[in-house]
Amino acid sequence: MSVTELAWFKSSYSGSQGDDCVEIAITEEAIHVRDSKDVTRPPFTVTRDGWTQFVRFAAR
Repeated sequence: MSVTELAWFKSSYSGSQGDDCVEIAITEEAIHVRDSKDVTRPPFTVTRDGWTQFVRFAAR
């Protein structure tokens, strides 16, 4: 599946003013993360376990 075919949605951690928008796309293998203002750059990808650890750390 290509990056353009992924179902992207705005992360709940993004700013409400629309200026700091992080979008994520979830697949069976990984979580893909991109800046909504620059979708031409490739997203970075983390494993599901890596994403879980990141969200746990960010929620502290």
